[in-house]
Amino acid sequence: MVSRRGSSSMGCLMFLLLLATGTYFAVTIAEPFWKNYQYADAMNQEVRFASTRTDAAIRRRLRDKAESLGLPESARNVRIRRGNGVIQIYTEYYLPIEFPGLIREVYFSPQAQGVF
Repeated sequence: MVSRRGSSSMGCLMFLLLLATGTYFAVTIAEPFWKNYQYADAMNQEVRFASTRTDAAIRRRLRDKAESLGLPESARNVRIRRGNGVIQIYTEYYLPIEFPGLIREVYFSPQAQGVF
């Protein structure tokens, strides 16, 4: 008869707990940055087609994108500058990162610039 101490199953449980905790924090931190990346990508897309779209159409499309990503109202305040064949699109906003017992506001300022 072989005796078992049980320490290996406790070690496995601790590993799984640490893995789950690490995954939770990684997802919590990564989500706002992923949303910002998607919004900046949408801005770059609008820059590529700026020659065929009006400023109002660009603002409407980016507002819709911000809304679909669940970004705050301030992210929908898109500013567009055109001049000398160059277009610049930009905005700024804060997104909260929520941890148990702590909320941290992170500043984002996506922008895109190009020739049209």
